[in-house]
Amino acid sequence: MNWIHKDLLDIESLSPDEVRHVFDTSTRFMEINSRSIKKVPILKGKSVVLFFAEPSTRTKTSFDMAAKRLSADSFSLAATGSSLSKGESLKDTVLTLQAMKPDALVLRHSLSGAAGFIASHLDCSVLNAGDGWHAHPTQALLDGFTLFNHWQSFQGKQVLILGDIAHSRVARSDVQLLSMLGCRIRVCAPRTLLPRGIHNWPVEVYSSLDPACLDVDAIISLRLQLERQEAGLLPDLREYSSRFCLQPGHIQKAASGVKIMHPGPINRGVEISSSLADCGDSLILEQVSSGVAVRMALLYLYLTRSKPGQEIPEE
Repeated sequence: MNWIHKDLLDIESLSPDEVRHVFDTSTRFMEINSRSIKKVPILKGKSVVLFFAEPSTRTKTSFDMAAKRLSADSFSLAATGSSLSKGESLKDTVLTLQAMKPDALVLRHSLSGAAGFIASHLDCSVLNAGDGWHAHPTQALLDGFTLFNHWQSFQGKQVLILGDIAHSRVARSDVQLLSMLGCRIRVCAPRTLLPRGIHNWPVEVYSSLDPACLDVDAIISLRLQLERQEAGLLPDLREYSSRFCLQPGHIQKAASGVKIMHPGPINRGVEISSSLADCGDSLILEQVSSGVAVRMALLYLYLTRSKPGQEIPEE
């Protein structure tokens, strides 16, 4: 497939065929990641700037590792270590970076739409690593890829997304991706943690966890976004965990072999019990492994888009 996109801002910009191409490419990089020497020279000479204006462990490390395994040079920048802390505008900061001629900018920012704003001012590729409540497309792609490795087909599968839907960019991107691929989506949350307009989403809405779990094939538990919430949305964490923490009893109502997922970091005992996070059907650590392969695939596709047909080299 000739990759035509300059930027990855959200899932909506991709077609189902393009998503499957990302999965196919990720599969090839999974094989590279299983080798004793996990490095290929495919992006040698390319430079990737990791600009994370919000804290991140998994996403930032995953992109950094992905770039290095493709032999690209990666450079990390945080808001506190940049001229943003001196009052410089986001636009001026990234234009300064562009003058250094990077090939890609991976951006995480607290403001929804920041990635699109930056992409409109830069010539290099911009990959959205999460902007406000808006989108987290690479997380959705790695979630979809993780399930694809177990299911192969999404048709007829039922997926429950559980927790803080209102403040979750992961929820928005997962709903877009999984519904595009043929899944039926349920969401379950307290009413105060459901976004305005949820009934316009392609989802079934539940306020009780037991019926929400009935016969589902996968459950994606979300982190409570306490840093984004207004006061009073949750009266008490203990009350939340008593009603919405995923427990072994809930899994008994789900389909046999239900897959358990969480984008991390996990608040054990609040969003999901430790026994489920660590059980045999948990894909949480597999999501992390998938994330490196998917981000390798994305860097490869976006940084070689002017060279259609270039092959991934053998060891």
